Amino acid sequence: MRPLPGFAVTLLSLAALALHAADELPPPELTEYYSPVPPVIAAPAGGAPSDAIVLFDGTSLDAWEPVSADGHPWKIEDGAMVVIPTPAPAKPCDQQTKQAFGNIQLHLEFRTPAKIEGKGQGRGNSGVFFMGRYELQILDSHENPTYVNGQAASIYKQHPPLANASRPAGEWQTFDVVFIAPRFAADGSLVSPARMTAFHNGVLVQHDAVLTGPTEYRGQPKYLAHAAQLPLSLQDHRNPTAFRNIWVRELK
Repeated sequence: MRPLPGFAVTLLSLAALALHAADELPPPELTEYYSPVPPVIAAPAGGAPSDAIVLFDGTSLDAWEPVSADGHPWKIEDGAMVVIPTPAPAKPCDQQTKQAFGNIQLHLEFRTPAKIEGKGQGRGNSGVFFMGRYELQILDSHENPTYVNGQAASIYKQHPPLANASRPAGEWQTFDVVFIAPRFAADGSLVSPARMTAFHNGVLVQHDAVLTGPTEYRGQPKYLAHAAQLPLSLQDHRNPTAFRNIWVRELK
């Protein structure tokens, strides 16, 4: 019988070593666990998950109130919550949830006015303010140039979107957002900043973006300690923007 060539002996040796090493690995059961079992959640197509808090289903504004005591509620029109624009010089009338939230998953659908008026920031402008402080911008950004950290799906004046996924004016659009609230120490110092991941019309536009503070129109943001839970708010920017199918899931 002819002896095996050297390379064949080497291959057999390596295979034997690999088999020996596999025998020394722990049994697979040591890396498997069965509790706690994740809760079972119904997630119907096109509907809110069974554990969601529905903030607007097209029938009632009971979950909302004007931000300012002298403000007026918005209106319901064809199953949508529609901004009643406050004419200048009166102060705009934002709406906020009666319930306060911290970490949440948000689903929201919005529609900028079909009739195009103005340009840049004057066209279909609104916004979602997490905790009433941290804005994800709503704007008609379909063929409407403006500063990129102010276009639709920007974290206003901080992070431009990773892509412009805007649909034409008058079409319904979606935001799906995970917002992680900032945390503060007992002395008011910042422990961890707010973070946000967002999808606009199914497109990833913010990826675990770190916020440098609350939204500021002028100047640099700066964190100031606030409550762990605060209302979500929608902006009246004097444009008749519409909203529907708004729900949140609290993230523990």
